[in-house]
Amino acid sequence: MNAFLSLGRWLFPVPFAVFGLIHLLNVQAMADYVVPAYMPSKIVWVYLSSLGLIAAAVSMYLGKYDKLAATLLAVFLLFVILMVHLPGAMSGGEGAQTSVSMVLRDLGMMAGAMIYALHLAKDRSVVG
Repeated sequence: MNAFLSLGRWLFPVPFAVFGLIHLLNVQAMADYVVPAYMPSKIVWVYLSSLGLIAAAVSMYLGKYDKLAATLLAVFLLFVILMVHLPGAMSGGEGAQTSVSMVLRDLGMMAGAMIYALHLAKDRSVVG
């Protein structure tokens, strides 16, 4: 059972690497769809977020600065929840149900990143 549960450390970074790659492959579509209208330089935000997601995944796989990466990932997901998904969830429009599911998805991933940083991270030299 422990061998099965230990796979979580290796499976957890996969969605972040994939999401980062998807964002890089569809920069303009992601800028139009994901980045809120009130934010300037939408394409820059897509590049920054995608590179950050990929860097976090690589850091967790290598075990270098992985506590910092998981902590920053949790903070990033909090901002995504608050700035991207929550306004849509509260609007009550047609996309509200999708936005609520995105809030819950990112909330779960944020909690996973926090648990990773607290209990699984190997490199504790940067973040206490």
